[in-house]
Amino acid sequence: MRAGWGRGMLPDTLHTLPQNERFAYAKLLAFIAKIDNDVTVDEMAMFEQRMGTALLSPNQRAAIRDYLQNPPTLSECLEDLKISSDGKAGKLALRDAIMMSAADGTVDEEEFDVLLKIATGLGMEESVVDDLLDWVMDGYDWMDRGIKILDAS
Repeated sequence: MRAGWGRGMLPDTLHTLPQNERFAYAKLLAFIAKIDNDVTVDEMAMFEQRMGTALLSPNQRAAIRDYLQNPPTLSECLEDLKISSDGKAGKLALRDAIMMSAADGTVDEEEFDVLLKIATGLGMEESVVDDLLDWVMDGYDWMDRGIKILDAS
């Protein structure tokens, strides 16, 4: 076996959060999906993937999907995320909101401004948004290299 293989799933801690924190996390992602009133296929795929990782109950999933039609306010989302004593739910929500915002290949000015508001509303520096955007772009480049490897074979 090669070094590093067999380590299991990608490291993520979302599923370890209490259920109410996972719901608050998902609520923010529903808000992000509707920022520009247009949920792209890529954004929806990312949203559904993250919902799977959040391990929400069927009733909670239904409530979150309703937020796609009737989005909550940003202040409501931030208030719900502040229930976490260690701030982990908010940090993961910001990370994944950035991934969702970039899923269609661009982060427009409105999305970027909201991401900055989320970071500051959760007590983080604005620079974390730029750092996470760089991380997301590196990830997309990494995925693209995998496609190129497969296309070349």
